[in-house]
Amino acid sequence: MPARWQHATVVAVHDETPRARTLRLRLDGRTEHRAGQHYVVRLTAPDGYTASRSYSVASPPGGGDDIDLTVERLDDGEVSTFLHDVLEVGDELEVRGPIGGYFVWDATTPALLVGGGSGLAPLMAMLRLARARTTDPAPDELVHLLVSVRSPDDLYYADELRDRADATVLHTRVAPPGWPRPPGRLTADDVRPHLRPDQSVFVCGSAPFTNAVGDLLLALGVAAERVRFERFGPSA
Repeated sequence: MPARWQHATVVAVHDETPRARTLRLRLDGRTEHRAGQHYVVRLTAPDGYTASRSYSVASPPGGGDDIDLTVERLDDGEVSTFLHDVLEVGDELEVRGPIGGYFVWDATTPALLVGGGSGLAPLMAMLRLARARTTDPAPDELVHLLVSVRSPDDLYYADELRDRADATVLHTRVAPPGWPRPPGRLTADDVRPHLRPDQSVFVCGSAPFTNAVGDLLLALGVAAERVRFERFGPSA
């Protein structure tokens, strides 16, 4: 049955970076999602004009009536500027979801997650699911996350990713002092140590990022049927 529109109340707001914030929404009714799915947020102006955007769920399944959506502020974004500059705890939004059945992971098989920038959000739901589901095998044996960001200030969910065996953070422009890897784009050498023949691979980010990762995976001999992509942006 198609997902219905429902009301959601903002119960918490947390800044992830200077340009990204996570909204915790309490849904009218319990709607279990799968890691990797998204919701559509719709705004309606007094004159009836509507604008809607899709945002991936960053929280893992099993959270009851609450979901976390992480929103990047786009200077010309009709929806994201409202969600950053106007929305407050206690406000209500119209949402529809969960949506999507292709880019989902249920923690039943090993996975490599590769994200660029704000493409981390749906992958974070997968990583959190793995951490919640299992200690045997250890989470890093079930899943590993590679995330590429421009600088430390651009990293979402930083407290959950730094110094963790199941996550590797790569910086393309500026790295923290003493970081083990110098700044630079994702390379085959970054990916190769985390590849396993029994994995699914999930890649999320801008179209240029996902295209570049696809080329890397192809060069490393990863079969196309093992890889799922989710792209965003004008050229996606």
